[in-house]
Amino acid sequence: MPSIGPLELGIILLIILIVLGPKRLPGLGRQLGSGMREFKDSITGKDKDDDDELETPAQRPTPAELDPTAAEPEVVNGEARREDQPASRADS
Repeated sequence: MPSIGPLELGIILLIILIVLGPKRLPGLGRQLGSGMREFKDSITGKDKDDDDELETPAQRPTPAELDPTAAEPEVVNGEARREDQPASRADS
């Protein structure tokens, strides 16, 4: 059975580059890598849920806890105030 040498491997990679183009090749590599990672995780029995249970995210302090003198942010309800709206010709 013939083995694939470095020259044959280079020719195959050159053909793939010509067919797919340089713009789509990085995305294809990412997809291949993530697929291989998922396959490896399924073989070893790891789940994403297992990682979440081991790591508990640290609770971030709120801005009020960091600076008690800071004012509360203004609640926006979707309505523009009169001073925020541009002046029209009828107003002058």
